[in-house]
Amino acid sequence: MEHYKFFQNTECEYFPCHQTAHPEDFNCLFCYCPLYCLGKECGGNFTYLESGIKSCMDCMKPHRRENYDMIIKQLSEHMKQDKK
Repeated sequence: MEHYKFFQNTECEYFPCHQTAHPEDFNCLFCYCPLYCLGKECGGNFTYLESGIKSCMDCMKPHRRENYDMIIKQLSEHMKQDKK
């Protein structure tokens, strides 16, 4: 089992910070989404508020246990593009 891909902090006062039917599978590893900086290219379920701020309130992408590899790959690809 790859335990480094999942972390849960049930003692956090915000746990879970998004509505979910399965809190036992809520992954806190990416508490702050590392894909936020990608803007519209993050691939998550986001909206922009009237103020122009990106809201990820309805996005569970970084909190799904099975998305670790996909997030790491997406970040790696973004970093390669930045080096060019």
